[in-house]
Amino acid sequence: MFKKDEQAKQLLNPDEIVAFLGKGTEFKGIISYEGTIRIDGRVEGEIITKGTLVVGESAVIQADISASTVVAGGRVTGNITASEKVQLLAPAVISGGIKTPLLVIEEGARFNGSCEMGGPTSQQEETKPVSAMAQDHQR
Repeated sequence: MFKKDEQAKQLLNPDEIVAFLGKGTEFKGIISYEGTIRIDGRVEGEIITKGTLVVGESAVIQADISASTVVAGGRVTGNITASEKVQLLAPAVISGGIKTPLLVIEEGARFNGSCEMGGPTSQQEETKPVSAMAQDHQR
């Protein structure tokens, strides 16, 4: 338990977190923000940011995510697009696609889905909602 907190502190300065959805909270809809947010509750919908998303161990997210960096230790069902990095910390369970130039999976984390790796995404793709990118891809 403390090991993961230490890892998160190494990745993020706690002073940089602009919002926190604690354990027991539920949110349905679109979350759009700049900076860093930590989620330990339940989210259903879409998360869009140029910043960092931290998914705590108790989090349950059913959403498409578009971010610069995603650090996940909880459950995520949906597609993740990250322009910089996705890091999965145990006991994360990810079900869906990941598109990122850098993917780090810690021992004990589970990833069920597809992964597309390449260079950093363009600025235009980075700010576009994941659902819009999926529609573009289908055309």
